[in-house]
Amino acid sequence: MIKKFINRLLGKGDASSTSRANPFGKREDVPASVHGIDRSLVDQRALDVVHTLKQAGFDAYLVGGAVRDLLLGLRPKDFDVATSATPEQVKGLFRRAFIIGRRFRIVHVVYGRGREHEVIEVSTFRAYMDNAAAEQVAGNERTSKGELAGMKHAVDASGRVLRDNVWGPIEQDAARRDFSINAMYYDPETQTVVDFHHGIRDAKKRTLRMIGDAATRYREDPVRIIRAVRFGAKLSPLGFTFDPKTLGPLASSHTLLADVPQSRLFDEMLKLLQTGHALASIEQLKAVGLGKGIYPLLDVVVERADDEFVKLALQDTDRRVGENKPVAPSFLLACVLWADVRKGWMQRLQPRPGQRAPAPIAALQEAVDDAFDARVGDVSGRGKLGADMREIWMMQPRFDKRVGTSPFSLVDQPRFRAGFDFLRLRAQVGEVEEELSHWWETFSTASDAMREDMVDAQRRENLAKPGAGKARRVKRTEADHPSSEPAADPRFRATDEEGDDDGPSEDSAEVVPADGSAPAKKRRRRRRKPSGAGRAEGGAGEPGPID
Repeated sequence: MIKKFINRLLGKGDASSTSRANPFGKREDVPASVHGIDRSLVDQRALDVVHTLKQAGFDAYLVGGAVRDLLLGLRPKDFDVATSATPEQVKGLFRRAFIIGRRFRIVHVVYGRGREHEVIEVSTFRAYMDNAAAEQVAGNERTSKGELAGMKHAVDASGRVLRDNVWGPIEQDAARRDFSINAMYYDPETQTVVDFHHGIRDAKKRTLRMIGDAATRYREDPVRIIRAVRFGAKLSPLGFTFDPKTLGPLASSHTLLADVPQSRLFDEMLKLLQTGHALASIEQLKAVGLGKGIYPLLDVVVERADDEFVKLALQDTDRRVGENKPVAPSFLLACVLWADVRKGWMQRLQPRPGQRAPAPIAALQEAVDDAFDARVGDVSGRGKLGADMREIWMMQPRFDKRVGTSPFSLVDQPRFRAGFDFLRLRAQVGEVEEELSHWWETFSTASDAMREDMVDAQRRENLAKPGAGKARRVKRTEADHPSSEPAADPRFRATDEEGDDDGPSEDSAEVVPADGSAPAKKRRRRRRKPSGAGRAEGGAGEPGPID
């Protein structure tokens, strides 16, 4: 108190009061000679977006993680752009642009099609708003959807921001970003970096520091807790560590995540596991005390990360991301939950006393359903991701059959590659024979003739095994496959189906065989019923009884 009083007398203010008085920091325009960014690392499509916006009279910069990576000499995988143009104005400048989001409205500018497409995310400079003055709703995004529809800035009872669509100048936009190293703006045309919160200094010191009061920023958007872990995992190999004031409230704030929609938490979990640093992210979660409590399915991943099968899947995912190959969340989650599915499957294959064992496919299907109900729930169990996981699992018993037409139909399945990669991991941990994995790898890349030979060789190998039947390959001809109808009784002659029923015909007369044996008995005709009578009595598609 005395120190503060003396400082006021001398006209001095403490650092905290200065920070509260000016939360926007001080703008620094850093030239290329200082920051040293290599402009050739910038994607041409990102350059086109910035150029188009500037040509239309708007301010536009590369922003966020892309600038951070460029500053560190890395080639960014994604590029975000910040501009003074509103979402509607941005959309009007590009042929393929889509406004998305409710909480934060942004624009996706799309280049290319199919797997080769790229999305440049464009956001409008947002105003720095005092959340204490924001409109407040009692519920959340789902329960207050109608009320939130007309709001631009709103929070819930805990202070979590539900709407943040008020536009402002660049310095206010910088203040509402999370980490200082993500709040730098790069103009690739002038090659100037605009820095408000000492992001360049923190990047050089390898420090992860939250802008403003960390506890308040976590409360505004609890997902920042997960983002902090992700950035820590990604940047720790480069020597980055958390600023103590940023790390301090991190673990204790995790209870705020209970109010975040499950779908958003699920998306953030996938980002943790699919950005090329899955194993490092899991270690970071444990290191900061967040190994449990963020999201139930993520808890399972952390718990099983040391399991050999799951660890191989995580390593495989990190490798593919590092090689710029596509990764599917369905594959990784199928690996994580395989222990549940396999355990339930094996239990169901054990016959109960006095009962027959269920069919393997039916037993597997029941085990899959139980695993979804227990672990996945409604977030992703419905839809394409859930369907892909099921298909990967249901494909596994089919790999055991390598004869007949089954191998040819299986290899043509759209999800065959994912199912085979799953089988390959099972072989690596000794769950199935390595030979089975090698056979399918060869079969999948072989010519049609070689595939035929492989199937024939497998059939002969199966027949050579002890206890195998004497089945042989049979050509499908009439001679080899005679009619299944019973042979005609030689004691009777055919009768005229269209003859008159009032008396015997010539064909029904008694005939004495040449060998003198007893004559064949007359075959008594049965009166034909009116058309349709048999069907009426016997049911649809079945002949009725004969009197």
